[in-house]
Amino acid sequence: MKSNILVVDDEPVARQSLSDILKLEGYIVSAVSNGQAAVEHVRTHAVDVMIVDLKMPGMDGLEVIQVVNQTSPETEIILLTAHGSIESAMQALRLRIHDYLLKPASPPQILASIKKGLSRRTSKSRVSAVAGSESTQDIFTLKDGTAVDLSRRQIKFKTKVEHLTPAEGRLLRILMENEGKVFSHRELVLLVQGYDTSQQEAPEILRPLVSRLRHKLEAFPSLSEKVVSVRGTGYLYEGGG
Repeated sequence: MKSNILVVDDEPVARQSLSDILKLEGYIVSAVSNGQAAVEHVRTHAVDVMIVDLKMPGMDGLEVIQVVNQTSPETEIILLTAHGSIESAMQALRLRIHDYLLKPASPPQILASIKKGLSRRTSKSRVSAVAGSESTQDIFTLKDGTAVDLSRRQIKFKTKVEHLTPAEGRLLRILMENEGKVFSHRELVLLVQGYDTSQQEAPEILRPLVSRLRHKLEAFPSLSEKVVSVRGTGYLYEGGG
């Protein structure tokens, strides 16, 4: 099946040449000249990969990324910029983009980035399917009355209330919705943080997040030892609480 690529660039020549290169590679390509048009396109069409210019009049690339992350979180995003500023790169990476290329990026660079983004998207879909993310449950009530509200990211027991960060909430949701299932470190980084990483790096990325989550769960007797480490593999949520 051919993949859908959206090119967002206010420069007509850059937009046209990139579209032509991608069409020659067999992709289905749409191109728009501004951020607002990009957002509208993503709302009404399936987009596998979006290539967006950082500096555009009106709605710039970072604003487009923020909206697309909300409306189409499965779309992989490649940011193109002629301004190689570290600040923009860091801000973009925090917004969950797949890649960051300096203009003028060569066709092989762009094509390699798209291929990597598409394979990441496939692996993410596969992991999500395994995680059973189709059926989501927002509130878990445990035997002792502890309520875990995942939509509000809060845990309540009697007068005690603890709030979770978005990443902590995503991690706890994945584990609780799949009680007893062991997730590898790499799968969890992909599902929680939204990016692929190596089997070696993944435990280092996860460790501080799991540690913070466990610290919050310690205040609730029925949750305090439920997030269990599986040595050399990953984590699971042990039910029965």
